[in-house]
Amino acid sequence: MKNLQIFIVVLLSMFLISCAKEATPDAQRKELLNESQTTLSMLYKAHPESKAKVGGAYGYATFQNFGLNLFLLSTERGSGVARNNKTGQNIYMNMFSGGVGVGLGAKDFRAIFIFDDQQVFNSFVEDGWEANAQADAAAKSGEDGGALDGAVTVQPGITLYKLTKNGLALQATLQGTKYWKDDDLN
Repeated sequence: MKNLQIFIVVLLSMFLISCAKEATPDAQRKELLNESQTTLSMLYKAHPESKAKVGGAYGYATFQNFGLNLFLLSTERGSGVARNNKTGQNIYMNMFSGGVGVGLGAKDFRAIFIFDDQQVFNSFVEDGWEANAQADAAAKSGEDGGALDGAVTVQPGITLYKLTKNGLALQATLQGTKYWKDDDLN
């Protein structure tokens, strides 16, 4: 029981640290753009065919996220960049997700959305809601371990890839997720 308490405290600490923002807006934008490039590199390595999809799409969005699942409740928090390939505009965004289900764990993961056309891109940037059911298993530390990830069509015109960077999680949840523009960075 004591080990479980220590595990929960460590997970909550990691989540709170990931939520802290101390950098200037310019530094935050630069960090998000760098992280976006790192995320795309991870995607291209894991799914080489995705490079042509991203390059040929109207736009894409990359998010770095941290998820925490404690028994019946789950939450995810993150930030990212939506890029309009046609205009070259970057839109800085945040995300938050809450849900219910069965599970335990924490993971640092990346989400990559690929938008086929202007309508779905604009809808995501302006409205940003997603609701889903997910089953997830991840055990990864650095290059060791693995996770179930790949591409899914979340709605017509939008493909989503999720890549686990680090973490240990086993969960089945119903989630509601909100993506929104970061007023401080745009």
